[in-house]
Amino acid sequence: MDNLPLDPYGRSASGRNGAVAAATFEASKVGVAILRAGGNAVDAAVAGGFVNGVLEPNANGLGGGGFMIIKLAGMVEAVVIDFREAAPKGAVPTMFKVDDEGHPAGDATITGGLAAGVPGETAGLLCALEQFGSRKLTRAQILQPAIDFAAGGFPVSANLSSHLQAERERLNRFPASAAIYLPEGQLLPPGAWLRNPDAARTLELIAARGRDAFYRGPVAERIAAEVQRTGGIMTLEDLAAYEPRIRQPILGSYRGCTLLTVPLASAGGIHLVELLNVMETFDLAKTGAGTAGTLHLWAEALRQVFAGRARYLADRELDELPWAGLTAKAHARELAARIAPGRLAPRSEEGGPVRPGPGCTTHLSVMDQAGNMAAVTKTLNNFFGCAVTVPGTGILLNDTMDDFVPSPGSVNSVGPGKRPFSSCCPTLVLDPEGRPFLSVGSPGSLRIFPTVAQILSNVIDFGMNIAEAINAPRLFQADRGELEVEGRISVTAYNGLVGLGHSVLIREDWDKFFGGAQAVLLDPGSRILTGSGDPRRDGRAAAF
Repeated sequence: MDNLPLDPYGRSASGRNGAVAAATFEASKVGVAILRAGGNAVDAAVAGGFVNGVLEPNANGLGGGGFMIIKLAGMVEAVVIDFREAAPKGAVPTMFKVDDEGHPAGDATITGGLAAGVPGETAGLLCALEQFGSRKLTRAQILQPAIDFAAGGFPVSANLSSHLQAERERLNRFPASAAIYLPEGQLLPPGAWLRNPDAARTLELIAARGRDAFYRGPVAERIAAEVQRTGGIMTLEDLAAYEPRIRQPILGSYRGCTLLTVPLASAGGIHLVELLNVMETFDLAKTGAGTAGTLHLWAEALRQVFAGRARYLADRELDELPWAGLTAKAHARELAARIAPGRLAPRSEEGGPVRPGPGCTTHLSVMDQAGNMAAVTKTLNNFFGCAVTVPGTGILLNDTMDDFVPSPGSVNSVGPGKRPFSSCCPTLVLDPEGRPFLSVGSPGSLRIFPTVAQILSNVIDFGMNIAEAINAPRLFQADRGELEVEGRISVTAYNGLVGLGHSVLIREDWDKFFGGAQAVLLDPGSRILTGSGDPRRDGRAAAF
């Protein structure tokens, strides 16, 4: 594995045969080992995905869910596997207490069993493996690396240790969680060894019996019992009924490149296409990378997208949502017409202020020389999900119910069996000739689609290599509030933004708030694959 000369942080690797970029280096190396053994991109994504679930318990795992987009060399069309967590059958719009402003009262949406949706990860990853894997490797071979890490343990990263510190109080409320993540009441510092032998045994059962090992039988019985013991309503019937959904991707284009991304239940892909359609109307190559003029256009475009998001999420039935219109080029031209290069546009008074979450998610991208591509984004929602670990299983449960609107009247209100809106947008890109070009995604809550859009623009508009595109300073702007930027933007750009009237909030130079992107790019000339991880978190790529 060779690091790129223009990647001073050592997070990139290049090779002619295959590359994997994951949120942990171990998952990237496992993915490459699967490719070397004859597996395809889906095999590598599934193996790496299960490994990330062990090594990043703060962000994903067997108790969570997510989305995978797949485009194999022989496929005419890409597919999306939606394994988003689902509300239990007993869920109703009024199940959570709210204050006078409609916000959750207390922490029942984020801590304890009532916050947990029916997990989708095991069903989703196994569905991908069974329907789109190479079938050259057994399920047991694919899961063995994750089993080994859970049983043998791994060193805690500085990133994971910081999240343990932040969530210490919540984890301590549940003995099975505290026993794993705060052994003997002690915080695990960077370098300390973390083991989860119960998770290893659960993974061994899944390797032997498939999805039924999770959704039926003793493991399912323990999940339902612990959810109910900690205040939730999930049942054995909810678990047995869970199914991943295979969907068609959202299609878009940007300066001749084809975008393939995820549809509902994630709004992230729709807003990614919408945002890039707006940015395509401007000559960013002329205004320049990292300049006040370009950052201003991004901020104003994001304001327009988030203003629309606030409108369209309210008081509509799901089949009435105008998503096709939101991804249309004509709609983007209307939004772009409201943006003036030299001044701020009027602010929307519709909807409420955007409430970005903490960004507890993970991503993995894979490409190989045969033209197989996969991208998978997985999550527990908030860090360490609802903080409940199911005794005897090592399964840390999600708090995806917090992604619903906690009161009636919204298309995203709680409902039985319903999947809440997500911001995930694992994305595949084809070059103007229709050839595999890029696999990309990121954690980061509502910053996910802005992050992916900025990376794509850095590559396509400014010719950056994938490491430069990921490393470049990022921004985030909702419909209201401050323009948030990383501290590495230039003084000239900062002064220019302030001069245009922006209220600018300077965050850390490298801020986890803006996600942790992972991507693989195939150079159309040299045919060399380059993966890159994000220095903002623990990501690092591997290749061969």
